[in-house]
Amino acid sequence: MQPAGAGAIVTGGGSGLGAAAAEALARAGARVAIVDLSAERARSLADRIGGRAFALDVADGPAAEALFPEILAAVGELRILVNCAGIAPAGKIVGRDGPMPLAAFEQAIRVNLIGTFNLLRLAAHAMAGLAPVAEGERGVIVNTASIAAFEGQIGQTAYAASKGGVASLTLPAARELGAHGIRVVAIAPGLFATPMLQAMPEKVQESLAGSVPFPQRFGRPEEFASLLLEIVRNPMLNGSVLRLDGALRMAPR
Repeated sequence: MQPAGAGAIVTGGGSGLGAAAAEALARAGARVAIVDLSAERARSLADRIGGRAFALDVADGPAAEALFPEILAAVGELRILVNCAGIAPAGKIVGRDGPMPLAAFEQAIRVNLIGTFNLLRLAAHAMAGLAPVAEGERGVIVNTASIAAFEGQIGQTAYAASKGGVASLTLPAARELGAHGIRVVAIAPGLFATPMLQAMPEKVQESLAGSVPFPQRFGRPEEFASLLLEIVRNPMLNGSVLRLDGALRMAPR
């Protein structure tokens, strides 16, 4: 799939990995819709890259269904979906104040997993109705998992479960949607220089970066975006969860 001229949606596109993905796709010639919970962040980036901005809670099914025709009208033929919207809550199953509130676990699953599937289902339906391009391909969906899906740390049960779900749906979704010429791939980033990590104390950042075997630093959002573009362009990348982590394997804490 060549991004030039293709319609693309990036969720969580107002900041971090999503913003880098949206910028890279726009530079490659895609018509980009930036979907973010924050209308202000989405508009700011859309103005800079020549895209369109849409405010949406990605886990809200009826709201997404109502907004989707407008998004499709803005980007034209939707060929690319990048799901980056997510949250990273921390909390122990049994903490000082008792058991983890169930609502905290539900929120992580709702945003990270249900939100990912919500946009995936709507995008896949739109893509399935398009005329195929090279080799019968109609579209590509790239979801964002995490290495926490495989080595979740203490305090990450909710986050790890949500990202584990994203990783686990990759292969069955690719198998099912292959009949429509739609690929599904997930990227599992390690430690990346996103606003969340950069808000931590400097000493904590240095310690975390030093735990990466090589290169001993946080990943850069543009490196995530670079892999994204390769996934879009390479038709044999399908049904896989690709770790992007500098060989990092997370310790229990």
